[in-house]
This record gives sequence, structure tokens and C-alpha cells, in this order.
Amino acid sequence: MLPRRTVAAFAAAGLLLPLSACGSGFDDSAQPATQQAGPATLKVMIAASGGAELKAMQDAAAAWHPDGSKAEVVSANDLPQQLSQGFAAGSPPDVFAVDATKFQGYADEMLPYGDGLSYKEDIYPTLRTTFTKDGKLYCAPKDFSTLALAINTDDWTAAGLTDNDVPKTWDQLKTVAQKLTTGGRTGLVFNDSRDRIGSFMVQAGGWSVDADQKKATADTPQNLQALTYVRDLLASGVAKYPKQIGAGDSSEAFGQHKASLSIDGNWMAGGMKKDYPNVKYRVVALPAGPAGPGTLSFTQCWGIAAKSKFQEQAKQLVDSFMQPRQQLAFAEAFGVIPSRQSVRAQYEQKFPAQAAFVAGAEHAHGPVTLAKMDPVLTDFDAQLQQLPGADPKRILQQLQQNTAAALGQ
Repeated sequence: MLPRRTVAAFAAAGLLLPLSACGSGFDDSAQPATQQAGPATLKVMIAASGGAELKAMQDAAAAWHPDGSKAEVVSANDLPQQLSQGFAAGSPPDVFAVDATKFQGYADEMLPYGDGLSYKEDIYPTLRTTFTKDGKLYCAPKDFSTLALAINTDDWTAAGLTDNDVPKTWDQLKTVAQKLTTGGRTGLVFNDSRDRIGSFMVQAGGWSVDADQKKATADTPQNLQALTYVRDLLASGVAKYPKQIGAGDSSEAFGQHKASLSIDGNWMAGGMKKDYPNVKYRVVALPAGPAGPGTLSFTQCWGIAAKSKFQEQAKQLVDSFMQPRQQLAFAEAFGVIPSRQSVRAQYEQKFPAQAAFVAGAEHAHGPVTLAKMDPVLTDFDAQLQQLPGADPKRILQQLQQNTAAALGQ
């Protein structure tokens, strides 16, 4: 599940770039064989994180009007349900946001246009991998988020810690979390799901499925090492789940000063600015594990319906959304990271506090994208929530069994 993206309410209109100013980003070889000509009215469906995202998308669509065409952006109340209904009725939106966790379930209904992007190699490799099926890049990754470590700088200084103490390893993370733990505050907080704990699995060299998502790889020494480390952190009291300290999520626990460290995503920035403006903090990369650095990425892509009568116009619209200047506009409006590597320098210059999140793209692992794995991963989350009382080995054995069954092994 893609985490909630907190909205930063900045105006984006000044950064909008009409398509006519930038040209097409698609190779002619990728054009579909059949296409309805003439002006088109495209329907675009997203699941907006809030009013700022919806307005930014509507402004971007309004700036696109080649040859009399136009696009109308709507925010779905339940995007998966409304997309499924549209597919079943044969009248899906022309363009729609596809969450990585749902991608493979929608792939058969999508036009695989990604390999025709002239800027395909400019998109971060981890994001391309997430939306690739059977060797084809199906869609353009629209933006992404990663996890990093937020540090309350006042607590850090009060504990006698310096820049030299910024944790680079698991052992160092436990050490500083212990030093930051007081009678009324825990050292480290992170949400009790695979969307946070999975980062430790990546750092240990593990994951629940193989790279092709065709084989269960849950019950391995690497994953056991990761979950054992998480269990020990929780058991020692230097780390807690948000619910254990009366918070709804890690960002809230960090903002309310119930924790000095938080494993969180770049969506936290908007919420901290809005709800906890007096909390001073910095963000650094997650510590490396036994297998090296690792984090998780959360992303969506621009899907184009295979049944759309206006696929050419839809690709042109997506191309306008993917232009560097427009990606920066979206970043300013609702806090996401641009998916194109060429925008990185401009993004970091504009948002220097987000540098650790951007750097995470180099070693980020995308989510499982198989829809049939949803109930398996929901059960995995339920098991993780039982830590530290649960046995990591049993959790992984159950995940292995359920994954193998879902994959038909």
C-alpha cells in the first residue's frame, strides 16, 4: 500500500509547461496501429492525496491543449474500485494513476507504451523495474518516495551526539537509539508494517519474492536476520511502534516528541511544517545492513487504457506531465520526488532537506506488484504487529508458505 502523502500547499501554476514548448517525448516506432484522429477530450483519474495535488494536476491538464484537445482530471474516492468498474464496462479513463502494488493486476488493461519514451533511460532504474512486465516497460513512473531516518536535532545535541554519531550500521542505530531513549520518550519509532520493516529485509539482502516475482524467498537467513534485529530493537525498549506510545503513525510520534528518531518517507515534510513547525530535525540515509544500504520506494505510474480511442493524445498528455519543469511543479505542490534523474540537481537545490530521500533511489527496492499477493502481505503485516512477542522464524515460515501458494508453487 502506498503510504499517505502529506500535502505541502505551495502554488504550482508558475511552473507549468505547455506541451507545445517541449515537443513529443515518444519515439514514432511506439505509435499504436489504430488511432482516432481529431480533438480529444481525455479523462484522467487519480487518487489525490489532497486538494493541493488535485489542483496541481488540473492546472497541468489545463496547460495542455494541442489542436483543440483537452483533459479533465478527476480524483477517485476509491481508485481501484472505479478503475475496475471502468475496465469491466469497457469505458475506463484514458489516463490513470497506477499504484505499484496494483500494477500487475491492471497490466492486461494497459497500453505498454513505456519502451517508446525517448527519456526512458532518464527514469530511475528501480522505478523502471517496478513497472516492467515480461520485459516491457508499461508506463511512465510519475514520481516516487523513499524512506530515510529523521533525527530530532535538539534531542541529538542534548544526548551529546555529533555528526560523527550519525548511524551508518545497524549496531550504531541501536546505540544511538539507546542513548536517545528516556523515561518519557523512545529513541526510535517506525510503523508496524512491511512498508517500514521491509527496509531492514532489503538491508540484510532479503525480500519476500525473487526478482521476477515467481518464487517465494521469505524463509531465508537474510530475512531472519532482519526480523530478529527488529524484534531485538523492540524488545530492548529503544524502539517502539507508534501505537505503543499513543500515536497514529511514526510521523505523529516524531512530531509530538514521543520519539527522537523516525523511519519515515519524504511525505513527512509537509505534515511537519503544518502540524509541528517548531520541531527541529534533519534527515539522513537509513543505516546500512549486513548486505549494504537499502530502502524502499513507493511510486505510481501514468497508465494509458488499452481501450482508449485516443491513445496518441493520451501519450502526449503523459509526456507533458513528465517534462522536467512540470515534475518540479508537482514536487513543489504535493511533496513527491521527480522520477527523472536529470531533474535531481534542480530538485535538491530547491529542496536541500530532501537530499537523503533522493539518494535512496540508488538502492531502493520497489514493492511486490502482484495483486494476488495482497492477502498474503496483509497477513504478513498482522504477524509483524505481534513483534517482539512473535517468533521471527515462524513469521517467515508462514509468509513463505502463503507466498508459495499464491504463486502456485
